[in-house]
Amino acid sequence: MARASWNGALIAESDRFELVEGNVYFPRAAVKPEYLREASKTTVCGWKGTARYHDVVVDGKVNAGAAWYYPEPKDAAANIRDHIAFWQGVTVEK
Repeated sequence: MARASWNGALIAESDRFELVEGNVYFPRAAVKPEYLREASKTTVCGWKGTARYHDVVVDGKVNAGAAWYYPEPKDAAANIRDHIAFWQGVTVEK
């Protein structure tokens, strides 16, 4: 079981997840959408593709760009399609 939490809120929880480069990628269905807000930030990984970001928002507090996903991952990263990972102070336990 993996869990992600921030600012006292459980953001994601799943017994199925992908572990890539030390990051837990939760299936999108396991992430509570009420805590995510689309952000304009993007980054590019040579083997995964272009990442898009979400801000994590809990009780009015914003953790900018604390969640990311690959909407169209490259073939080598196909296993993380429709998955979201967290960082920047979001606690992830597995």
